[in-house]
Amino acid sequence: MVTLKPIIINNVTFLGVAVELPKTSLLAITSDRGYVMCGALDIGLLNERLKDRRILAGRAVGVKTLDELLEASLESVTLESERHGITKGMSVREALLKMS
Repeated sequence: MVTLKPIIINNVTFLGVAVELPKTSLLAITSDRGYVMCGALDIGLLNERLKDRRILAGRAVGVKTLDELLEASLESVTLESERHGITKGMSVREALLKMS
């Protein structure tokens, strides 16, 4: 099952996406410029093989729902995110607002 959910932070709307898979879920919250995802996100791949795309993204681990993802802190971020002031340890909410 795939769930799409609007998420509003400080009057800015983001899109939450949850994909239920056997024994796991893929979770993401996205804006027009970037996204935050669960532990399935491969930051190394984005920084190395896809670096020319300059993707704004962050990863939070240990989350099982979109609500948990929204309340988490970033475990890692892309180099492009760092250029935009998004850092490891930052709250997902704060990072998303910097991506809006």
